Amino acid sequence: MTAFPVSISLSSYGADLVRQRGQHSFIELLASAGVSRIELREELLTSEDPAAFSQAVQEQGLECVFSSPLELWEAGQSRPNTQLLATLQRAHSFGAQWLKVSLGYFTEHCDLQNLAACLNQQPVRLLVENDQTSYGGRIEPMQRFFDQVDQQQAPISMTFDIGNWHWQDQSATTAARLLGRYVTYLHCKGVNRRQDGKLVATPPTAADLQQWQHLMTHMPHGLTRAIEYPLQGSDLDCLTREHVAVLARLSQKQQELSHV
Repeated sequence: MTAFPVSISLSSYGADLVRQRGQHSFIELLASAGVSRIELREELLTSEDPAAFSQAVQEQGLECVFSSPLELWEAGQSRPNTQLLATLQRAHSFGAQWLKVSLGYFTEHCDLQNLAACLNQQPVRLLVENDQTSYGGRIEPMQRFFDQVDQQQAPISMTFDIGNWHWQDQSATTAARLLGRYVTYLHCKGVNRRQDGKLVATPPTAADLQQWQHLMTHMPHGLTRAIEYPLQGSDLDCLTREHVAVLARLSQKQQELSHV
């Protein structure tokens, strides 16, 4: 069976543990579990050395995504976030090939031409993700943004976070149908509502996996899928391997059917 590329967002191991151990310490664990890509979290950085991290990732044969809480468009601004260039450079210093950000306050006045010109001079590619906000976590603004990206032929693609659509009561299926062609990176997580009403990320159920497989039919075949749900237990090596193996098999059914 074909194994498709899997990434792990290091936030999956819990903020406290990751800050305590440092993100560098997870590189070998991920590589031994068969991961293709590591997602470094800017908000969880402590004393990591960029050059040492970059070298370790390269030695393990991994790709790297630098995930930042930066919003691409600030409220009322037509130019991209003034911190974008510095964040792209920081991502590059850690050996990342991609920088993942959220959309922010995108309007028809936002200057995509300026953004495309900036990105065309950078070695790091930009991924824009649907977040959990009312302005960056709904289908319509994402669709308007990627329509403009298409027109400008800007080097930007989408991180499709399956679970985040729940926070704005959006249909992941509708989102996949309308936005799937822009997606190159898939964030996977189940979502449950706690007794206090709060939504939380959870490991997938069998029904979740079936839905994720269906959503992938609207996206480029074999794209990288990322774990962004809790990986917590006494044996992180075994737990990680098990979940990586499950995600690596997703969409295999579509591939088999396409060859019939």
